[in-house]
Amino acid sequence: MRLGVLDVGSNTVHLLVVDAHHGAHPWPAHSEKSVLRLAEQIGADGALTEAGEDALVRAVTDAKIAAARLTADDLIAFATSAVRDATNAPQVLARVRRETGVHLEVLSGADEARMTFLAVRRWFGWSAGRLLILDIGGGSLETAAGIDEEPDVALSLPLGAGRLTREWLGLEPGDPEAPSTRAVEELREYVESSLDPVVDKVTQIGWERPVATSKTFRTLARLAGAAPSAAGLWTRRVLSQTGLRQVIGFIRHIPPSKLSELEGVSASRAHQLLAGALVAEAAMRRFGVEELEICPWALREGVILRRLDQLETS
Repeated sequence: MRLGVLDVGSNTVHLLVVDAHHGAHPWPAHSEKSVLRLAEQIGADGALTEAGEDALVRAVTDAKIAAARLTADDLIAFATSAVRDATNAPQVLARVRRETGVHLEVLSGADEARMTFLAVRRWFGWSAGRLLILDIGGGSLETAAGIDEEPDVALSLPLGAGRLTREWLGLEPGDPEAPSTRAVEELREYVESSLDPVVDKVTQIGWERPVATSKTFRTLARLAGAAPSAAGLWTRRVLSQTGLRQVIGFIRHIPPSKLSELEGVSASRAHQLLAGALVAEAAMRRFGVEELEICPWALREGVILRRLDQLETS
C-alpha cells in the first residue's frame, strides 16, 4: 500500500510518501517540504500568530493535494513541539481540520521519543542489543533507551535547536555576526542544568549501541567528516565527541550568513546549528558516549511502522 505521512515540525512541514506493507522496508516514493519555522512565529503571548496559521493551512493543503496526486491510500498527519506548545493549539488544529479536512494529531514529546526508538530498532535490528537514541529537533530533544521495540524510558526536554537559538542566542537566518561569548556560555549552562533530571534515569537502563537521528545530527556528522548523502542510505556514518568538539570550535566564530555556505548546511537551519551542536556535545558527554552512529530513519518512519503494525492487527 502507499502511505503518506505529514510531519508538522518546528522548522518544516514535511510530506513523505512511501510504498510499504507490514514486515517490509518502507520505500520512499516522494518527499517534499515547506520551510515555515513555526516555532519562530510564536507571539509574546505564546500563541501561533495569524500569519503562522495561514502558512500552516497553505502547507497542509498543498501536502494533501500532493498525497492525492500520488494516490496515497492514507495520510497520517501529526504535529510536534511548535504546535504542541502553542497556547492556541486547539484553535489552530480546529482551523486546519475545518479548512483542509486533515486531522493533525499532536504527539507528546514522549510519543516522539517512542516512535523514533521504534524506527531505530527496526533499522538496526535485534542484534544491536540495548539502544540509546538521541534526536534534536527544532523545539525539543528526545531520548529513549531499552532493549525491546518499546523503550524502557522515553523522555523529552525543551532543548530543540530552534528554540534555544531564538531564546538564548537571538540569531536569525543570514545574520552577519556570530553570537557573543557570554550568550554561548549562558546557553551551555542552561543545557547542562536541563539535562540533570534525565541523565540518571537513562543511564540506569544502560545500552550497547548509542544512536542519533535528526537533521541536526546528520549535519554535524557531515561537518565532522561523515560521508555525504550522495554516498547512499546504507553508508555507515558516525559522530565522535572529538569530531563534534572540533566542529563547535570551528562554527562558534562563524556567522549564520557564512555557515550556510558550508557543504551539508542548509541555509534555513544554519543559524540553529551552533545551539544544536552545544546540545549534542553536552548530551554525549553527560551520557558518556564517545561515538554516536547516525540512523537514517527517525520519527516519520516510526509513525509509518506503527501504522503498518496497527493495520496488520486490525
